[in-house]
Amino acid sequence: MGKDSKAKESAKGKSKQSGGGSAAEAPSKGKSKGGGGSGKDELGTCTYVKARHVLCEKQGRINDAYKKLQDGWINNGDKVPPAEFAKVAAEFSECPSGKKGGDLGWFPRGKMAGPFQEVAFSTPVGSTSAPFKSTHGYHFILVEGRKN
Repeated sequence: MGKDSKAKESAKGKSKQSGGGSAAEAPSKGKSKGGGGSGKDELGTCTYVKARHVLCEKQGRINDAYKKLQDGWINNGDKVPPAEFAKVAAEFSECPSGKKGGDLGWFPRGKMAGPFQEVAFSTPVGSTSAPFKSTHGYHFILVEGRKN
């Protein structure tokens, strides 16, 4: 559960979770279906993730959205309720899913590209990732569920 404290630190600057170009390569390193992974909470071995996200073109806007969650929930050590995350997504997200509270539903490993998949499949259930960059812009994710 130390993810939230890391998220606070990385939200102040460039996200450390995106890891530059290496994050896009990470899913191929033993994290495929049946791969080793970390074992904890089946982070490295689950097949499906249910998530919400906020997507913004500009880093400043994603940081503003994340700060809104941080001030209300994350800094207090609380997990962000999906309904609260949905309000922020509806207000800030530039993705069509923003109208649905950022809900991406269940998606399988391999559907999302590079850093997005890496963050979605490595964030613990109930936790919110720090902002990170992908080919589509800047995101942060709330992981709501995980299954095989």
